[in-house]
Amino acid sequence: MTTQAEGFATDLDQLWSITQDVWASSFLGVSVGHGLSAVFILIIGLSLRGLIASWLVASLRRMAQKSENKLDDAVVDALAGPLKLVPVIIALFFALNTLQAGAADEGAFLINDGENIIRTLITIAIFWALHNAVDPVMHLFKGLQNTLTPLMLDWMTKALRIIFIIVGAAAILELWGISVGPIVAGLGLFGVAVGLGAQDLFKNLIAGLLILTEKRFLPGDWIKVDGVVEGTVEEVNFRSTLVRRFDKGPVYVPNAKLADNAVTNFSRMTHRRTYWIIGVRYDTSIEQLQQIRDQVLDYVLTHPEYAHPPEVSTFMRVDRFGDSSIDFMLYCFTKTTNWGEWLRLKEDLAFKIKEIVEDAGTDFAFPSTSVYLESGAEIFNPPNEKAEA
Repeated sequence: MTTQAEGFATDLDQLWSITQDVWASSFLGVSVGHGLSAVFILIIGLSLRGLIASWLVASLRRMAQKSENKLDDAVVDALAGPLKLVPVIIALFFALNTLQAGAADEGAFLINDGENIIRTLITIAIFWALHNAVDPVMHLFKGLQNTLTPLMLDWMTKALRIIFIIVGAAAILELWGISVGPIVAGLGLFGVAVGLGAQDLFKNLIAGLLILTEKRFLPGDWIKVDGVVEGTVEEVNFRSTLVRRFDKGPVYVPNAKLADNAVTNFSRMTHRRTYWIIGVRYDTSIEQLQQIRDQVLDYVLTHPEYAHPPEVSTFMRVDRFGDSSIDFMLYCFTKTTNWGEWLRLKEDLAFKIKEIVEDAGTDFAFPSTSVYLESGAEIFNPPNEKAEA
């Protein structure tokens, strides 16, 4: 009996020893207790991520509100997203320390890679913050809009964001021991091959740069490119420009077409022209023609919403003898370039011209045909069927 009891006790000791070994090292080389503690810390960090980030943002916003400068407020808003990574980084750091304390093997891969994970998250947070801060910081350059134009500033903003993304990705690769130099060299060779097949892409990119430097048009301008598009510019991107037609249909035009073709920018008109041919009847006398000419010209030259010589050319002249009318040419310009205001002025001018023509005792001409019979010509009268019957 004693021997059996001693054997049973030995077995229990062996089982307990196995249990201790499992507890000390089964959690990927770390004790189960420390592993569960690390998981608990991560869960707490993720759960409180939103709360801690909101507290950090609120604290920074209160500090920013003490100054009259709006830039710091915009920067705080831009940092709201990256600050959400701070609780995660802190929780991961303490979880990693907990795993380190319970590691049975100093070379446990989770612990070795954990530091790189923390460094990676910190790098992401930094470059994410820089990426988001580009837009509010670029507002500092608003004073240079006359020199650089808002469109060029927009392109600079996009370029800086792309640069921060590329540099951040390179920094993360270096953290994990991946050399960026050979990748860049390989991309250079690859870029040559791609460039041969993507000439249109680079052509449109260069054309976009030319559009920016020449300041041909800006978002909001009404432009017309013969045979291509007419409408309002909405966006000028690296490859194409979005022009919305007047029927609200969007048209994506390659920048090369806008750089190579003549572009009419109607938004930069100084005045808006009215060019009419006004026909009156052939029986209008010279005195009536002169009266119509003088009164219409006087109306235009004294109207406060029309531009006057020598700023612009203004004419109201008998221009030609048409097929069915004596034609006046009216040529004048309004001060406004707004389409709706221009239509209103045209309507008022049309009403006034009709009144002037009627007061002169004549009328507008309309297409007509006159038939002349020569002396001695025989006139054929068709028989009257009722009379014959």
